[in-house]
Amino acid sequence: MTEAITAERATPEPLLSAAVVYEDARGDAIASARAFTADFLAAAPSVRGERIADERVELAQLVVSELVTNAVRHTAGPCRLLLELRRDTLDISVFDPEAAAPVPRGPDPRRIGQHGVEIVVAVCESLAVEPDPGGKRVRARFSLRSHHTVTAEPAGRLVS
Repeated sequence: MTEAITAERATPEPLLSAAVVYEDARGDAIASARAFTADFLAAAPSVRGERIADERVELAQLVVSELVTNAVRHTAGPCRLLLELRRDTLDISVFDPEAAAPVPRGPDPRRIGQHGVEIVVAVCESLAVEPDPGGKRVRARFSLRSHHTVTAEPAGRLVS
């Protein structure tokens, strides 16, 4: 008799997932990604059983726009946005053709722009950069619970 060892996935299958590819990542990709996220989260009650609070939807849109902005500004190719809804979290992944990870910069109130990674780290539970056959995947795990508060300390670490 052969015994098999099985392991459960560390992350359960999403309740709902959707993806969109922006072939021409310039143009209106950022606004389109924000709208795509709002539409996706509007469908959440059908699989989750409850509506997602407006402030969580707006923060999710902010995270999406920061990640898509990084892909648009720092790569030369299409990017793909993947949203995966779980019971209390939303996994936001942006795939792009550049292998290099985004570089988080220290807080500097005098710096104009380039705060995207700081913002994502501050409002998400985690942020990871994973190699992907066509470049990289930047994945942020975002809490959908309204009691999740943003603190001065980063909620997650950038892992590459």
